[in-house]
Amino acid sequence: MNLKKMVSGVLLLTCFMLTSCQNNDSQTNTEQKSQKNQEALPGPVVEEKKEFAVLPDNIQWLTNDTDPVFASEKAKKGGILHSAIMSFPMTFRVVGPDSNGSFRSAFTNNQLSLINIHPNTDNILPELATHWAFGKDKKTMYFKLDKDAKWSDGKPVTAWDYVFTLEFMRSEQIIAPWYNDYYTKEIEKVIVYDDYTIGVKSTKAVPDLHMKLGIGPIPRHYFNKLDETFVQKYNWAIVPNTGAYQLSDFKKGKHVKFKRKKDWWAKDKKYMKNRFNVDTVIFDVIRDFNLQWEYFKKGKLDVFGLTLPKYWHEKSKIKIFEKGYAEKIWFFNDQEQSAQGMWLNQDKDIFKGRRLCYAFAHAMNIEKVITQVLRNDYFRLPQAFSGYGSYTNKDIKPRLYDIAKVTQLMMDAGWIRGADGIWKKDQKRFSVKVTYSHEEHTPRLVVLKQEAQKAGVELILERLDATATFKKILEKKHDVAWMGWSTSIRPSYWQGWHSDNAHKTQTNNITNTDDPKLDKLIDKYRASLDAEERIELSRQIQLLIHETGAFVPTFMVPYVRLGYWRWMALPEFNGTKRSDSLFDPFSSTTGGLFWIDTDKKIETLKAKKDGKSFDPVVILDEQFKVE
Repeated sequence: MNLKKMVSGVLLLTCFMLTSCQNNDSQTNTEQKSQKNQEALPGPVVEEKKEFAVLPDNIQWLTNDTDPVFASEKAKKGGILHSAIMSFPMTFRVVGPDSNGSFRSAFTNNQLSLINIHPNTDNILPELATHWAFGKDKKTMYFKLDKDAKWSDGKPVTAWDYVFTLEFMRSEQIIAPWYNDYYTKEIEKVIVYDDYTIGVKSTKAVPDLHMKLGIGPIPRHYFNKLDETFVQKYNWAIVPNTGAYQLSDFKKGKHVKFKRKKDWWAKDKKYMKNRFNVDTVIFDVIRDFNLQWEYFKKGKLDVFGLTLPKYWHEKSKIKIFEKGYAEKIWFFNDQEQSAQGMWLNQDKDIFKGRRLCYAFAHAMNIEKVITQVLRNDYFRLPQAFSGYGSYTNKDIKPRLYDIAKVTQLMMDAGWIRGADGIWKKDQKRFSVKVTYSHEEHTPRLVVLKQEAQKAGVELILERLDATATFKKILEKKHDVAWMGWSTSIRPSYWQGWHSDNAHKTQTNNITNTDDPKLDKLIDKYRASLDAEERIELSRQIQLLIHETGAFVPTFMVPYVRLGYWRWMALPEFNGTKRSDSLFDPFSSTTGGLFWIDTDKKIETLKAKKDGKSFDPVVILDEQFKVE
């Protein structure tokens, strides 16, 4: 996981990650025009007087040039990757209004951080810094910058770009309150010792300090003095970056193109070599998932996700796979699992008592959905924080479908079965609305609705578009939210489970959990610097969350499943422990491992035209599967 994602702002609802707003503007920006735009925006930067601090004595510099590489020496440069997005991004900015869409990662993943994490060993890796050290105050890290590092316009990356990061992120002109708050309350300062040596200081001591302080730079030479025109002025600006690719061309509402930097400064670095191989990445706007499938079948898209069972088992039974023109892979990874499930709003009268929360959970036949709808391809998620290694309480098991337990819990709470079979008490029926956004999820919820009715619980299915769903949930107007959260390397509890964020809108505590005992543990967890103590607190917190009954875990998908044309080449090991997309072109953590075999593409297209075939290929890779 890339360290810059650790401070990426609010957590995203995973059910909305493919959505963003449309822009049908037909204006075209060629690469030449984009480059002119990039050069035209900045004004002259007044060079400030440089003042250097004195580096503390006895610093123990660390680096990592001994971990195994995770790229293939067989990789070849060249070719074009054809991919698709559901809608055109609303902006190319990565902060400010409308910037938190799914396409944002195409820009953030092309902006390197000081350090990163090895996707198999989880050790620190050099990125824009060659060396690092930890301060005795447990709040400061020191970094030696790589003097080879360059912005895409050729300017060197220096210490002053990191000083500008704080100035930029704290500015009210970027209209990004979360970043204003974070870079003020969490990052105290950047200290400059010389043009290529810095310290980054946290406002408080925290565990896993490297996950917080490995920040990225912002090109101070590019931006004018920030003012109220920032949002509009930089909405479609192509800002210099440090990664392997730069946006080169776009047509609003139609496509976005990126080109590989042939003279990229890091191309021969140990952990970057033989990666980021394709010359061009084209994202075409194809607004319908089924239409994307049609494009893939015609070879207009190189890769297509086959996670949904109907695509893997049924729709892929076609000639391009049977004749070996395209191949399939089922690759298991080992990383933190999204908290996918049903989130009960405890501010609703029906869920104010734990008995009814437990009864609701026992009325949800998740296993039947897995077997009948999902072909046993998905796995039951045990609890909200699975896959975090020693931080996960593995003794916690989900509440299973059990009508007898529902009956006992409801009777103990003074409810009786009504004439229609639904539990009732004082003219109130056990009837709740489940709010969700994806049509693909309707068959799953239909089964849950049918099975819940047998247990005396009525589910009313409410499908809204992604924006309306997101709005309703964050305004805490839902009964039950059907959704999941994105993850980070360590469990984070305060946003989603502390009473500080309950009973108010626009917070991640969408269950409105308000438990003083849980608050106390979460506060201790946040303050603790001892790993063993935090692990024990984490397990206790998870048990208390389980006891609230406010979250009903549903499914986890600890793998990636893809169809791809046979000219798309993977390394012999296919992917890393943390790979969640084997054909991700950009991520500095796990991306850019594939390449395009142009000879194979010519061979495949000729064979397809001549009616010749190859042996079909279906790969099952379980090297990282967790039993």
